[in-house]
Amino acid sequence: MLLFHGVDDIAPQGLRPWIMPPERFAEHMDAVVASGRGAISISQLVDGLAGRATLPENPVAITFDDGLADFATWAWPALRERCLPATLYVVTGSIGQRAVWLGPFGEPVPPMLSWDQLRRLDDEGCEIGAHTHTHPELDTLPQSRVEEEVRRSRSLLGEALGHPVRSFAYPHGYHGARVRAQVVAAGFDSATAVGNGLSSDADDPFAITRLTVTTDMGTDVVRRALDGDHPLVGPYPERLRTKAWRTYRRARRIGRAGMR
Repeated sequence: MLLFHGVDDIAPQGLRPWIMPPERFAEHMDAVVASGRGAISISQLVDGLAGRATLPENPVAITFDDGLADFATWAWPALRERCLPATLYVVTGSIGQRAVWLGPFGEPVPPMLSWDQLRRLDDEGCEIGAHTHTHPELDTLPQSRVEEEVRRSRSLLGEALGHPVRSFAYPHGYHGARVRAQVVAAGFDSATAVGNGLSSDADDPFAITRLTVTTDMGTDVVRRALDGDHPLVGPYPERLRTKAWRTYRRARRIGRAGMR
């Protein structure tokens, strides 16, 4: 499963690895088409793995995190031109504003999609998923905050789109058993992580592995990944270094709060 963030000609210096020029994105999508893989949404993938639907022989899902406005300008037209579906995960607290959590990466801070644009994308067949309300590192938060972030994002999207939202994406990919339990309890039936590897039919539906595609990745790299040539294939267990990194991030968050 492939993970993108932004497609635009303009990006702050700090975001250039993740906001790629439209021409590069088009090349990547051409590589997806040429691979012969059947493109599906994340919910279609989950339904297929659960036996509720038939999957193409070699499925691939194209996903976008955050909900930046450039998705409607550049990414979605390129996808529709190639008849490729996608799943878009949206940070609800910044809809119609700017992606404030990206401010530290420099100016200009990317604008977000509006509610009207999200409804239009939903009507046109793009799967809309939740990406929390404020884009925090969920695994460092107290339980009550995790619940609020997860449930509020699903509730707002469901109300705006007029139907339940099925899929969730963890900000930064950070999660653990405690966070996953909250996602399940909120009513989602899937969640995507990062992992920067290839997913498999053995992936936990609430920790689906995705490969981040960055601007410096040529089409040859994407082509090899689509052919299954990648050293990491999910699922793989959370490593001790991940737990240590979480402890550090939690301490950093608490320290920053105490300085305010």
